[in-house]
Amino acid sequence: MTQEILIYVLGALIVILAAWVALLERRLKKLFRGKKAGEFEDILRRIASELEELHAARADIEKYLETVERRLQKSVQHVGAVRFNPFQEVGGDQSFALALLDEKKNGLVISSLYGRESSRIYAKPLEGGKSKYQLSREEVNAIEEALKT
Repeated sequence: MTQEILIYVLGALIVILAAWVALLERRLKKLFRGKKAGEFEDILRRIASELEELHAARADIEKYLETVERRLQKSVQHVGAVRFNPFQEVGGDQSFALALLDEKKNGLVISSLYGRESSRIYAKPLEGGKSKYQLSREEVNAIEEALKT
């Protein structure tokens, strides 16, 4: 009795495997329809070659992006400007303070004091948003404005 069941199970398994092989054979025929084996190999070689070219192009792009990222970190990313009147009695807001900072808050603040008789321009370096020189209230405001952007 046990042998008969085993024979039926194995027979069913053989039928299933035969159907699976037939299905795979039909798929392969569909894939190779109108193609010779040599043409298919040429297609595979061409695809492999194009994949190698894509990998090389990707490596070049990654190198380029690393270079751009390094340059971008040092470029001006934060800008703040404040106009003011240093001489309360006369004139308008012709003077200004301009802060230019990179990603690490390094850069400079430029101040221009405009007067009727003369104009003065000052530049103070910044590291981490701070300067070793004393900053005016307007220069501090320009730095704060720059860091908001």
